Amino acid sequence: MRKLFKTIVCVALGAMAFTACESGNEGEGAGELSAKETALKAAVNPYIDNVVIPTYTGMADNALLLAKKCNEMLEAGVNGITVKMVEEAQGYWLKSRDYWEKSEAFLFGAAADYNIDPHIDSWPLDHNKLQTVLNLLKAGQNLEAADFGNGLLGFHSIEYMLFELSADGKTSSPRTTFAAEELVFLAAVADDLAQQCALLEQAWAGEVSAEKAAILEAAELEASRNYGDEMKNAGQAGSLYKTYQEAAEEIIDGCVTIADEVANTKMGAPYRGVNGQADGDRNYIESPYSLNSIVDFVGNIISIENVYEGKGVEGGTHASISGYVKGVNPTLDTKVLTLIAESKTAISAIPEPFAQNAGTPATKSAIDKVNELVAALEEVASELAKNY
Repeated sequence: MRKLFKTIVCVALGAMAFTACESGNEGEGAGELSAKETALKAAVNPYIDNVVIPTYTGMADNALLLAKKCNEMLEAGVNGITVKMVEEAQGYWLKSRDYWEKSEAFLFGAAADYNIDPHIDSWPLDHNKLQTVLNLLKAGQNLEAADFGNGLLGFHSIEYMLFELSADGKTSSPRTTFAAEELVFLAAVADDLAQQCALLEQAWAGEVSAEKAAILEAAELEASRNYGDEMKNAGQAGSLYKTYQEAAEEIIDGCVTIADEVANTKMGAPYRGVNGQADGDRNYIESPYSLNSIVDFVGNIISIENVYEGKGVEGGTHASISGYVKGVNPTLDTKVLTLIAESKTAISAIPEPFAQNAGTPATKSAIDKVNELVAALEEVASELAKNY
């Protein structure tokens, strides 16, 4: 089953002034680093080791457990599935999903280059195509004959299979009855998700566990680059980044991108749709079956928090871009930190189900607050471009 989807598928610098060394803002390969480059290098390395890699590892670990549980459900058959099995699968889905949302501040690199982001996180679910695929399976055809697209893969198709929304849309519970073809589909999509998550981990860490490596080999997937090493070795031969400033700018651009998406797409599109605006879509709801939308949005802001403040996923605070900004513009650093906290609070104030509260004043307040965060992060990007 696992092979099936290969075919379808800063150090805080105080108030000191920065004086450039002979090499200016160039990387190590060009000579001695400037004070600015030294500070940004100190922020980039723990960003890889304590934020990016542990986030992708946690996501892949839980996606693998999810795939195993879904295959256990397939083996149990329609009459052998228990509520406990489904609840355990839901738990692994929620954990893997949480890590994914906390990775969305760094969707550049492998997630974009290998098309993993749309592959595993497209929504809304394409219900018509799903039914077509299930009909094919029911008729005895295999999945390789199905017309798969991103709207049928990843987190949200698994979510739809595991979580049952009540008729009034206010509660979600474990699904308890399945058709045989649904179990085949569920196990295959869960296997595919595990493969994609393992690929993300490998692409940034370089190595993965023997079990994950075997899964990738069976699926004929392999990361062609080590994105973590490239960023750590800015200025060296083979790195995409000429300087650590370039790396830091991409890191902050990732934060700007997800903050803008949370404000103006994830929350904004449903808000505008409910309120009758032409560019809105009232049905553009993320994680609607599990009633996990608000958790998703807050997770995205936490991803910005972890990146900007150098907060390790497994705990601890490290050298960060916040430390660099604090050294050159402490007022701006305070503004960003405050807006991160206020954005989490504003989003958390929106009641679930989000589908029934997307058009409310609480959602509008959250959109406005996160847009303030977008503007502040854009100021950080401008600060990084300055020479000191």
